[in-house]
Amino acid sequence: MANARSPAPTGNHAASAAALFRAQIEAAEAEGVTRDTMTLKLTLGDVHKLKRDPGIALTDISFTGGVMRFLGVKIEQGGVPASALDRGVA
Repeated sequence: MANARSPAPTGNHAASAAALFRAQIEAAEAEGVTRDTMTLKLTLGDVHKLKRDPGIALTDISFTGGVMRFLGVKIEQGGVPASALDRGVA
């Protein structure tokens, strides 16, 4: 896989940030990437959207041991110009 990162689409989209990240995670998993190796590198704005999204089930997002996870994928907050799923593969 040449591209280890999947950038999140930007602009005005009908789909929520959660739906976009869910689709990226599921696509990576379908290609054989495990959720343990993935990291969602999110802008602070997208972290805020995930935390406030009423469509996310309580079981989909967790805050254990000081680490935020979405669908079991670790989230790194801030420090990026655009949110992206890092698949953890070269």
